[in-house]
Amino acid sequence: MTLLDARRGIAATYVELSARTGVPVDSALAVSRLGPPLEEELANWFPPGEIAAVAALYRELYAVHAIPVSERMPGAVEAIEAVRREGGRVVVVTAKNEPQARASLAAIGIEPDVVVGNRYASTKGDAIRELGVEIFVGDHEGDMIGARAGGALAVGLTTGPHDAAALAAAGADVVLGALAAFPDWLADTVLDRRLAALSARLTDLGSVLVAFSGGADSAFLLAWAVRTLGPDAVVAATAVSPSLPAAELAGARALAGDLGVRHVLPATDEQSRPGYRANGADRCYFCKAELTETLLPFAAELGLAHVVTGTNADDAVAGFRPGIRAAAERGAATPLLDAGLTKRQVRAASRRLGLVTADKPAAACLASRIAYGIEVTPSRLARVEQAEGALRLALAGAGLDYSDLRVRDLGDRARIEVDAGLVTTLADRPDLVAVVEGFPAVEVDPRGFRSGSMNELLS
Repeated sequence: MTLLDARRGIAATYVELSARTGVPVDSALAVSRLGPPLEEELANWFPPGEIAAVAALYRELYAVHAIPVSERMPGAVEAIEAVRREGGRVVVVTAKNEPQARASLAAIGIEPDVVVGNRYASTKGDAIRELGVEIFVGDHEGDMIGARAGGALAVGLTTGPHDAAALAAAGADVVLGALAAFPDWLADTVLDRRLAALSARLTDLGSVLVAFSGGADSAFLLAWAVRTLGPDAVVAATAVSPSLPAAELAGARALAGDLGVRHVLPATDEQSRPGYRANGADRCYFCKAELTETLLPFAAELGLAHVVTGTNADDAVAGFRPGIRAAAERGAATPLLDAGLTKRQVRAASRRLGLVTADKPAAACLASRIAYGIEVTPSRLARVEQAEGALRLALAGAGLDYSDLRVRDLGDRARIEVDAGLVTTLADRPDLVAVVEGFPAVEVDPRGFRSGSMNELLS
């Protein structure tokens, strides 16, 4: 009953089985002993020579009387979603035969990635090991035995025939009172494992210069590096150039001070690179190349072994990211990515540490506001920064809250992007739009803020 509650249908199946065979089966007693293979239960009621035929009949009746009335256990859908959210596979290993297990799950709208049938207790362990299952959840002693035999973490649920003490005695590492508790437990467990991997990776690196923009990812990486290696083995480096908003620099300084870590401000000169100024789709490549080539010798001068960036696991699969490639080509390390930490997990871990950046919206460099193909110049960057600053002040003065805000420079006009829920309000307030100055025209994007919206112009 980990995902599926078929007790009502199983009882009805045994009643019909008794009627067909003339052998009285106590359906309530049989249901109370669910877990082991069907044949073991039938052996309590039928002679050995009849069990195979009776089992076949039972399965025919089960398809009619049990599958249609099966119900999802509370929290089943959320548990499946939690596994997939953490990047895992949903593997069902059951004592039921595989076709009926699949049919039963399909009837309640659950589609696992793998189903293995006819396994119980230690034989479940064989499948668990073969499939590389790391966490196995069940409500029966046999599930705990199987998890242990297969080398998986055994998570017991008290929604079945056994209480917490019995599950623990059978080998449960963790016991939960309900499947509804599983998603939060899983999120915490996976995060703990990835943080341990991050600590191990940083320990391997030894000492680091953190490319510290002040955003959520680099702030967490900096804080965890200080926690793992100590402040003497960590330096924060915030590159100063016209593409860095002054507000971001102030925030970075404050956080580095709070962490008690040395903070250096090397100057970068992206404008010296024609590829950056040309502002093609690969602009970020030249920006990150400039940053990495500036920080690597700086790290060497400081006696630090590696330059590290805040690239996370989501960034690596986010499509076109030339900046990540530039840093990798030049030898920058990516501890968050190496540990498998996603943006969501970075934010969750930041909350654990009490970092002010835990829920900070993404704040890409100012050059990302300029449409591809329009030359990046210091004056254009300054114009965007001034426009965004003025609009933020105007929104605050009007008592309007927001999470994300961008002023995009499209050359012949500026386009304001804000949270979707604020679009209509802003469009109806020309006095607020008017604070965005220095552009031939200003418009409010009706689609609202979209991270990377400039990439839409490439398709």
